[in-house]
Amino acid sequence: MNSKHIFALAAVSSIAFTACEDLDTLPLGSTITTEQKEEIAENLPERAEAGVTAIFAQFTQYAPNYTTFGGLRHNDIGYPTIMMATDANGMDVVMENNGYNWAGSSLDYSDRSNTSYESQMVWNDIYQIIFNANNVIASIDPATENSDSQFFLAQGLAARGFAYFNLAQLYQFTYKGNEQKPCVPIITDKNSNEAALNGAPRATVEETYNQILSDLNTAIDLLSKTEKPIPDKRYIDLSTAYGLRARVNLTMQNYSEAAADATSAIDNSDAKPSSLETTGLPSFWDASESNWMWGIIVAETDDVVSSGIVNWISHNGTFNYGYCWYSGGHQINKALYNAIPDTDVRKSWWTNGEGKNERLSALYQQFLVAYGYRPYTSCKFAPHGGYSDSNLETDVNANDMPLMRIEEMYYIKAEAEAMATGSTATLVDFIKQYRNPSYVYTASNVQDEIYLQKRIEFWGEGLIWYDTMRLNKGVDRRGAGYPNSTMVYNIPSGDPILLWRIPESEIQANPALEESDNNPVAPTPSPVEDIK
Repeated sequence: MNSKHIFALAAVSSIAFTACEDLDTLPLGSTITTEQKEEIAENLPERAEAGVTAIFAQFTQYAPNYTTFGGLRHNDIGYPTIMMATDANGMDVVMENNGYNWAGSSLDYSDRSNTSYESQMVWNDIYQIIFNANNVIASIDPATENSDSQFFLAQGLAARGFAYFNLAQLYQFTYKGNEQKPCVPIITDKNSNEAALNGAPRATVEETYNQILSDLNTAIDLLSKTEKPIPDKRYIDLSTAYGLRARVNLTMQNYSEAAADATSAIDNSDAKPSSLETTGLPSFWDASESNWMWGIIVAETDDVVSSGIVNWISHNGTFNYGYCWYSGGHQINKALYNAIPDTDVRKSWWTNGEGKNERLSALYQQFLVAYGYRPYTSCKFAPHGGYSDSNLETDVNANDMPLMRIEEMYYIKAEAEAMATGSTATLVDFIKQYRNPSYVYTASNVQDEIYLQKRIEFWGEGLIWYDTMRLNKGVDRRGAGYPNSTMVYNIPSGDPILLWRIPESEIQANPALEESDNNPVAPTPSPVEDIK
């Protein structure tokens, strides 16, 4: 069995293979010792750097599963595939199920079949990140004192921790109360050879989270030592590593630790929350934006851009050329929109109930009418080049995508502090200073209030599904404004349909897995009567 496909059945790009395998073999193909690998990493740092580049290149791949599928899927674009799928699974990114909507399988949960394209993309894309990370980690002595090597090793560890954290939340319910339930196979640099021969079983949730924390703890330690500057925001710096661990600790209900990590993320970051003056206008297109901590950086020469429409902004950008123009666009849950006070500057991230957005320029307003967009349509994502009349209707789909913004750290800190001490001061101060000067906290449940704020804040960014699962929420689309009555669901928390199933191809390829090890088959949801 091919050791490179035991846990990731996607086709690997030749660039990624070459970059990583250079770290694993000597010129004549013999195995490298730890000392030899470290010597290569120190004397030929471009090889370690190429391995790290392969990790983050996987985040924005054009058709990484082309060979597996025997053809092109227009939502096969690396990690943004998962962002799109989880948003469509939820209840806040409203869309029509039509011939131009490539998220339709996630909209109606047919993606949960273990033979669906989405099932394979989610599994393959995340495990490919793990594969690339393991190659980098295996090439560097963990005791290295070389600053460059410490940086490269930290990238591999942090990326692997991020990948397993995503898997843990997609393939099993939240940490507390489910610690001994099956999660996902753990493949690391230490057991990959054994897994290649004998496969790897599903580890428990607890074992998976232990691996995640081990990776992030070591990455934070290394990033605290290294003097290598961060090249750009596609890489993970110290603040981002703290941010990732803050997410994990919040999910594990380690509230004091989550608050401390979120505070460290804020203190170690140059990022600042977007202001009252700028929030609400189209943005979110460039990683250089001052509130981004980590993002997917897309170059105009990338294949996803050259394709024209096989890219994230094509599916999600109201003002960019692509599928969004013809699919009816994406709208916010009508009930969620109506819960946003008029004094909250975020409300203009969408058109109102009449399909208007008077905060936009006249040309942008005319564009919304000309394309016949429905009320509550997204105005959140700027076209490439930024929000200006000159960039409207651009056909350059090279928008960057946010993976972590500093605002999230304030929300994590606020929730963790409230759960640990009962204080809502961080939440109130943040909302009043940056989002709604008239905000008054009146909620009876602080987690529900912060969940509401995050549903508004991170709409369309591929994040909220994880809060939905973490907080054991269901998916209630009643009153949301879904144009297809067949897509109106009320899925209770804990319903098996909320979990992804391990792809059939992985069950067949992994000797340590049988079909009985998979998550249970669940019927797709039945539509319910809508609430007007």
